[in-house]
Amino acid sequence: MNDILPDLNRWNSEGRAIAIATVVNTWGSAPRAAGAKMGMTADSEISGSVSGGCIEGAVVEAGLTVIKSGRPQRLHFGVADETAWEVGLACGGEIDVFVQPLGGDIYAALRRSIEQEQLISRAVIVDSPPELLGAEVVVYPDGTTVGDLPPGLHERVVDKAIQELREDPSRPHAKRYVESIPSSSDEVEILVEVYPPPPALIIVGGVHMSIILVSLANSLGFRTVVIDPRRAFGSAARFDHADALYQTWPQEAFEEIQINESTAITMLTHDPKIDDPALHVALESPAFYIGALGSGKTQKKRHERLLQAGFEAEKINRIQGPIGLPLGGRNPDEIALAIMAQIVAARNR
Repeated sequence: MNDILPDLNRWNSEGRAIAIATVVNTWGSAPRAAGAKMGMTADSEISGSVSGGCIEGAVVEAGLTVIKSGRPQRLHFGVADETAWEVGLACGGEIDVFVQPLGGDIYAALRRSIEQEQLISRAVIVDSPPELLGAEVVVYPDGTTVGDLPPGLHERVVDKAIQELREDPSRPHAKRYVESIPSSSDEVEILVEVYPPPPALIIVGGVHMSIILVSLANSLGFRTVVIDPRRAFGSAARFDHADALYQTWPQEAFEEIQINESTAITMLTHDPKIDDPALHVALESPAFYIGALGSGKTQKKRHERLLQAGFEAEKINRIQGPIGLPLGGRNPDEIALAIMAQIVAARNR
């Protein structure tokens, strides 16, 4: 949703009717995963993608029908091996796409939460009797909701959405559930999507590899924050490509920085006076990744200091150290790549 939200906002502000297409399920090697989205207007302007090829044309045609009728549609595309590449699906791929009008209250709740970088989920009925098709609800981590599903079904779906929020809050993902309709023999298929805050990387220490790490993180869509009280290291000239630079001690910087389930934190100074206060904050936070530079000997000393500071071993073991995947590199560029690779692996579980 994040990638098409600016266009949705613009279209909505212009008063244009909008439909949203969502990948519900795939088989084989379809190019887009469940949850991928494409928005479209009544005059055929589009944003985003649900595949790599010309099924977009068919999806847009369905979207125009949905806009006119107000009734959602579920589409299925299956292709033979010899024609797969012609329609943008890898060999033998199949894909289900759900097309629905953009709902006012649901869209407003999603927009507000995404713009405020709040964790949120959305559940929509994508296969059901006609009267329930497209019914949806937005669910917040505390269980509050926007929108309603039929009594009995609503409560079960909200429980599933909260479960997804708790189990995997750091990356966007979608999961299908089948639930029975209360007082009926019918079943409905529900797509639960999780929208986490945008990913962020906090780098404590303006060392040379941090310059490279910022560039790598930027290219992967991470918001980058650098903290270093040493003006020579944490200078604006060195980090003009970072989204934020704090030339203060970590404990002061963290008073202004929001840490959530989409945040990764790295300690790269090799100086306990700087790294340890940052670790004290990081270990008490919901950050999905915490890494610290240093050899095995350095890590052991760090572990002992944290134990003496009152941290339990289970919390201390959240620290990835020595930091980075073991790629065998020794120069700053290769170490930065190893760190970023480990962060991406952690985010993708």
